[in-house]
Amino acid sequence: MQLFYKPGACSLAVHIALREVGASFELVRVDRKTGRTETGEDFRAINPKGYVPALRLDDGDVLTEGVVLLQYVGDQHPELGFVEPFGTRARYHQMERLHFLATELHKAFGPLSKPGHDEAAKARAREQVAARLAELEADLAPGPYFGGERFTAPDCYLAVMLLWVRFLGLETPPCPRLDALLQRVLERPAVQAALEAEGIAQRVAELTR
Repeated sequence: MQLFYKPGACSLAVHIALREVGASFELVRVDRKTGRTETGEDFRAINPKGYVPALRLDDGDVLTEGVVLLQYVGDQHPELGFVEPFGTRARYHQMERLHFLATELHKAFGPLSKPGHDEAAKARAREQVAARLAELEADLAPGPYFGGERFTAPDCYLAVMLLWVRFLGLETPPCPRLDALLQRVLERPAVQAALEAEGIAQRVAELTR
């Protein structure tokens, strides 16, 4: 498999997931400015939507959208419990978490990370991010991770969003439970390996001391 990524982007969540389950894969970096991969391919020929992550499977088929890829990766290794079994209520609650992260929190970052937005739009985005984090802080399940006792797919995604808060230097309400969750995630060997491979381990370490 090949994971098409940009360092520190939402593709990092899928990168972490692949390492967590012990998958065999190749990282292929995409240049944001040129739209080409490090091997010279036109990324839009791989994913016409033009954004990461994209996962090219062994047979050449390409899957996109982070929440889909996280579930795909987990479903290839059901014995690990990285995603809940399909058809169970636990799986639908897990999908709730993933879709909340994608549609409410991830989307809120848009005006802060893309050019062309005025200061009013950025201010509204900062307020929305803060509000969503407060909701997550209140909604965390008992246990060390997002869904409870086990590290699962939503933890990968949530950790990346929490890192973005630090990358952007956003002021947010106190979220001690989210802060503790992020630290636990960052201590995982697969996460450290992903950060090193993307060349952002030192930056993350400086921002999370």
